[in-house]
Amino acid sequence: MTAPQMPPQIPIGEDELQAYVDQRLGGERLATMEAHLANHPELREQMAADRRQRALLRGQLEAKATEAVPARLRIANIQAVRRGRFAGRLARMAAVVAIFVTGAGGGWYAANLHQSTATVARAASTTTVTQGAVAAYRTFVVEVAHPVEVDAKQEAHLVTWLSRRLGRPLAAPDLAQYGYRLMGGRLLPTGSGQAAQFMYDDQSGKRITLYVRAADGGSETAFRFEREGDTASFAWIDQGFGFAVTGMASREELLPIAQAVYHRFEREDATRKN
Repeated sequence: MTAPQMPPQIPIGEDELQAYVDQRLGGERLATMEAHLANHPELREQMAADRRQRALLRGQLEAKATEAVPARLRIANIQAVRRGRFAGRLARMAAVVAIFVTGAGGGWYAANLHQSTATVARAASTTTVTQGAVAAYRTFVVEVAHPVEVDAKQEAHLVTWLSRRLGRPLAAPDLAQYGYRLMGGRLLPTGSGQAAQFMYDDQSGKRITLYVRAADGGSETAFRFEREGDTASFAWIDQGFGFAVTGMASREELLPIAQAVYHRFEREDATRKN
């Protein structure tokens, strides 16, 4: 009489490793995971480090989870803002119609409308860059196992790869004087192309990102500061590309970092032109 065969063991995948770090694994798979880690000490140490990093991030963000929803993020207020924006668009359309009606006598108004429209377009472009940067920041800043696609050990490859995909020379600025080290980066999709994200962290685990993408707006080097809840960004447009430095930081902390990044790319552009 033959002994009953044991069912084959299902290999452990990345999703289960992440579930173990997040303490979402249970039952037989948890027992299988613990047995697997007991036989693989290097992986066990990595999982322990990932859990410590997760606990650190949760501790830093725990206070935010108990805060009341800001008034500007409540549904009724968002709807009111959208209605206001729609009314603004109608007003601009009415101004265009009025200029055509007045004919040649409306030249002065047309010039002013063109100037105003250009200003609005530049602001909208910077806002688009900021929105993309904040969305990418919030998506990946909480990642423990995979915060970046290519890590800092392959910095040269990372910069070359992202430069080629975006169609312009990029760099990972050295932010050591501000207490941040490069973790790595990744390629991101946008509505009309691609973007690059470089991620940095400090000794406490706090993270900031540099986001770069093609953008309309020419060479508008003036910084625009925007805050969304606990996340802040400095964004600007230069040489057809949008840049944004984003983090859970104050305006005063983020500004010198954004200026350092701007001057780093300014030197790159000057060197390339010479």
